[in-house]
Amino acid sequence: MIPVHIGPPPPFDHELAAPLRAILSDLPSPLTPELIADRRRRTLAGSLSDTEIRRGGAFDVEERVVPGPPGAPYISLLVCRPTATPGPHAIIYNTHGGGMVAGNNRTTELASELERAQELQIAVVAVEYRLAPEHPDPAPVEDCYAGLVWLYHHAALLGLDCDRIVISGNSAGGALAAGVSLLARDCGGPPLIGQMLQCPMLDDRCDSPSAHQMDGVGLWDRRSGLTGWTALLGERRGGPGVSCYAAPARARDLTGLPPAFIDVGSVEALRDEAVAYAGRIWQAGGQAELHVWSGAFHSFDEWVPGAVISRAAQNARIAWLRRVLAACSTRQPTAAHV
Repeated sequence: MIPVHIGPPPPFDHELAAPLRAILSDLPSPLTPELIADRRRRTLAGSLSDTEIRRGGAFDVEERVVPGPPGAPYISLLVCRPTATPGPHAIIYNTHGGGMVAGNNRTTELASELERAQELQIAVVAVEYRLAPEHPDPAPVEDCYAGLVWLYHHAALLGLDCDRIVISGNSAGGALAAGVSLLARDCGGPPLIGQMLQCPMLDDRCDSPSAHQMDGVGLWDRRSGLTGWTALLGERRGGPGVSCYAAPARARDLTGLPPAFIDVGSVEALRDEAVAYAGRIWQAGGQAELHVWSGAFHSFDEWVPGAVISRAAQNARIAWLRRVLAACSTRQPTAAHV
């Protein structure tokens, strides 16, 4: 094994550096257990209203309260359907971010999903899952999987197409999207046509070169990751008893997964685990498209949407979605029993 020399963090993109300084001046970082309540307050304050979600009439919006996992509470699905074209519409199934400890199905990242969906005239269904540490693993991933199963079997009643579902998540949502993709494969669950993993949290060990290189740098560093993963896994974090459905980097077998889109910034702690996950999908004979955005920090496009690099990332996601949807148009439909 060649020793890894870890140098200083790469420089930030010139359009992102000043905004990041302004963001960090207002947002206490890194995330610690004491700051979880603050993160939840900020999430609630920034949640999108129905008016914002409708985007001037581009979507109709309804909330469905559906069964969760066996023995667990019901969960909320926010259903956003395009109004400009008739159904049945393809679906982006969104699992929100928030470090496993914060967030809801109306977080600001939903705006980017809706922007993509409006251009492609597809629906967005966003799931609200239980949060750690009050609800540790496996509650979050099981909630997300239960919502997906319900959606698959009831899509026709909503004017949606159960044979064209892409799961998508940012940060912790990326971990959940990858975990649900693994669960669906292993349990014979809904046949996803793609998984979009945006700056995903994948590895509870938090021990990659980029995790150490970016400790104390940007919006989500190694210490933030340790806080989120410990809230989810408790004393199991970093040890041998962690499920791949919670931390997808733990999966030994990445065969048989839906095509993946994975992107990450070059100046964030999660960079190397995202790159490694894409590489392992390729090694398993699967499909993955990987983008490492030079000079970008965690969730850069959500915080600085007007930057050139942010628009490039959004366009890359739209282009990938367009190709995935086109590829599935020739497949035979499956029978989803309502």
